[in-house]
Amino acid sequence: MGRGNTRVRGIAARAGGWSARHRWAAVGIWVLFVVVAMGLGSVAGRVDVKESEQLSGETHTAAKILEDAGVDEPASESVLVQARGGGTKATDPAFRDAVTAVVKAVEGTGRVTDVSSPYDTGTLSKDGRSALVQFDMRGEADTAGERVEPVLDAVAKVQKEHSSLRIEEVGGASIQKTFDDAFGSDFQQAELSAVPVALGILLIAFGALVAALLPVLLSITAIVATMGLMGVVSHLVPMSDTANSVMLLVGLAVGVDYCLFYLRREREERLAGRDAGTALRIAAATSGRAIVVSGITVCVAMAGMLFTGIAEFKAMGLASLMVVAVAMVGSVTVLPALLSLLGERVEKGRVPFLSPEARRRRAERRNRSTHEGSRFWSAVLRVVLAKPAVSLVLAAGALLAIAAPALGMKTQNLTLDQEFGDSLPIVATYDRVNDAFPGGSGPAEVVVDAKDINAPEVRAALEDFRKQAVSSGASRGPVEVKVNEAKNLALVYVPLVGGSDLDRAGESLETLREKVRPATLGKVDGVRAPITGEVAGSKDFNDQLAGAVVPVFAFVVVFAFVLMLLSFRSLTVAITSILLNLLSVGAAYGILVAVFQHGWGASLVGAEGVGAIITWLPLFLFVILFGLSMDYHVFVVSRIREARLRGRTTTEAIEHGVVTTAGVVTSAAVIMVAVFAIFGTLSMQSMKQMGVGLAAAVLIDATVIRGVLLPAVMALLGERNWYFPKWLRRLPDLTHDEPEPEPEPVAAARPVTVEGETVRV
Repeated sequence: MGRGNTRVRGIAARAGGWSARHRWAAVGIWVLFVVVAMGLGSVAGRVDVKESEQLSGETHTAAKILEDAGVDEPASESVLVQARGGGTKATDPAFRDAVTAVVKAVEGTGRVTDVSSPYDTGTLSKDGRSALVQFDMRGEADTAGERVEPVLDAVAKVQKEHSSLRIEEVGGASIQKTFDDAFGSDFQQAELSAVPVALGILLIAFGALVAALLPVLLSITAIVATMGLMGVVSHLVPMSDTANSVMLLVGLAVGVDYCLFYLRREREERLAGRDAGTALRIAAATSGRAIVVSGITVCVAMAGMLFTGIAEFKAMGLASLMVVAVAMVGSVTVLPALLSLLGERVEKGRVPFLSPEARRRRAERRNRSTHEGSRFWSAVLRVVLAKPAVSLVLAAGALLAIAAPALGMKTQNLTLDQEFGDSLPIVATYDRVNDAFPGGSGPAEVVVDAKDINAPEVRAALEDFRKQAVSSGASRGPVEVKVNEAKNLALVYVPLVGGSDLDRAGESLETLREKVRPATLGKVDGVRAPITGEVAGSKDFNDQLAGAVVPVFAFVVVFAFVLMLLSFRSLTVAITSILLNLLSVGAAYGILVAVFQHGWGASLVGAEGVGAIITWLPLFLFVILFGLSMDYHVFVVSRIREARLRGRTTTEAIEHGVVTTAGVVTSAAVIMVAVFAIFGTLSMQSMKQMGVGLAAAVLIDATVIRGVLLPAVMALLGERNWYFPKWLRRLPDLTHDEPEPEPEPVAAARPVTVEGETVRV
C-alpha cells in the first residue's frame, strides 16, 4: 500500500470525492430527492396496518372472520354502580333507582345502542354490592373516544344525584378519550424536544452554530424523505403510527451520528494542517467508509424484524431500514458537498469558550495538540493497556452481573394498571370492575362462524359452550351470546377467572381452548370458533414472537459477522465485535428486568416495578441496539486499523484509535442517551421501558464496551487481532486505503504484516 500515490478505493471515498467536485449538483440532487419523495408520498397516501394484520394466531383468525363478514365490532362501555358501604345491596330500591337513572341517561345522549340493565343480563356481583350497565357506542370503534364525552357527562350527572353510590364509566371509548386527554401530546412533545436537545449538544461539541446545524438539518431532511417513501412502500407493506415514531427516533439518532463522525474527522484533519480538499478526501475514505459499513449493518439488523411475521414489526423494521439508508447516503454525498461549499464558513456562529480556537488555546497552554484526543480516556487507556487481563475480567464481570437478572425475564402485554399505575382515576375504576366481576372488563370473545348459525346442532353447541365455560371453572359468568343471523355469526363473551392477573386468566383461556371448545363447538362440522380478546391476544402475540426470536437473532448476528469480516478482513475482529455487542445488549436486558420487573431503583427513573417487560420490547431492543452499537464499534476499530496500517504497534494503534475517537463517540453517545432518555420520562411504562433500555445500552456501549473491554481484548490478542485465514482471502475486500499524502509523523516507515500481506507504510 503506497503512500505517495494512494489508490482511493471504496464507494464512500468515490461518492465524497464526486460530491466535493460537483457540490451544487450534489446538493441539488439531494433537495430534489427529498421533494420528490415527499410529493410521491403525499400523492400515494399511507396504507396502515389493519387490525386483523396486527394480530396473530387465533386472534388473527377471529379478526379476519369479522372483517370478511363486514362486521365492525363497536366500542363497548360499562357503567359500574357500586355500594360505598357494606349495607346497601343491588336489590335495594335506591340502588335500582340509580341503575334506572343510568340507563335513561346514557340512552338519552343518542350516542349509544344496545343498553342492557344488569337485572336483565345478570351482571350483578357475587357479593350483591355491584352491578354493570352495559352498552355499545354508535359508529366506528376507532373513533368512539371522540364521541363519548356526552355519555361520560351524563353518567357524571347521575353520580351527583346518587352520591351514596359509586357510579363510574369504563370501556374502550372512555379509556381512549382519557388517554388522549392525558397523554395524547406526550409522545409528540418528546419527539419534538429531541431535536433541540440534539442541537444543544452538537453546539457544545462543535462550538459553532453552522457546524451544529448541519447534522440536525441533514437528519430532518432524511426523515422527511423517508416519510414520503413510507407512503409509497406502504402499498406493498402497510405502515403505522408506531413505525413512524420509531423511524423518527432512529433517523435522528443515526443521522446525527453519521454526520458527527464525518464532520469531526474533516475538522480534525484541517486542525492537523491539511488543506480543505485533502481533509475532505481523508474524511470520505475513513469516516465515510465507517458510515457505510455501520449503515449497512444497521439496515441488516432492522431487516431482522421482517422475519417476525408480525405486521407491526415489519412496518417498524422497514421504516427504520429506509431512514438509515437515506441518512447514510446523505452523509456520504450531500454532506461533503456542503462542507466543500461552506469551507471555513462551517465555523460561523462560534460560541465563546467552545470554539475550535478557544480549545486550541487551552490545549496550547497545556502543551498538547487539539487532535491528540481526550485526556480522560488517555488516562483510562493507560490503566487498561497496562493491565488488560484485569481490566477485561473486571469490566466483563460487571456487565455479566448486570445482565444476570435477564435470565428471569418475563414478558407480557401490560394491563391498564401496570401501564399507568394509579395516575388516572379510570385505572381505579378498571380495577374495581375487575375485582367485582373478574374478567368482566376484558372478557374472552369466541367468534363462531357457521354455515347456518340457527341450525339446531349449532344452537345446542353454543348453549353447551356457555354452560361448560362456567362449570369448567374458566369463568364465573355471566356468559353472553350475541347472534348475527344475517352474517351467520355468533359472538360469545366469557369473563375469565383471573381478571387482570394475566397468568391466571391465561390458564382460564387455555381451559376454554383446550377443553371446553373441543367438547362443544368443536364437535359440529363446518363451525369455526377462534377465541380472541385481550388475554388471548397477549398469548398469541407472545407465542408468535417466541417463534421468531431464534430466526431474527440468527439472521442479525450472522449477517453482522459477515459484514465485519469483509470490512476489516479479520476473523478475530468479527468474532469479538459480535461478542461485545451481545454483552452490551445483555446488560441492557438486565437493567430492564431489574428496574421494571423487580422494581430495583425504579423510583430513580420515575418508574415502578410492574412485574413484567412489555412483550415487544426485548426483540425490538436487540435489533435496534445491535445495529446502533455498530456505529461506535466500526468507527473505533476503523481508526485502530488505520493506525496499525501506518506502522504503529497494535498497542499504540489501540491507544491512538480509542483516544482520538473518544470525543466524537462521547458526543454521539450523549446525544443518543439524551434523546432516548426523553422517552423514559413519558407516563406510559412501556415508553419508559423503551427509553431507559435504549439509553442504558448506549451509555454502556460507549463507555465500558468501547473504552475498556474493546481495548483490553485487543491488547491481549495482539497481532492475532488481524488473523485472517488463507482460505478466506478470496472473499470480497471491503477495506479502504487512506488517501493521505504525508507519512505518519510518529512512526518510522517499516514493513507491517496485516491480513497475511506485508505492507510498506
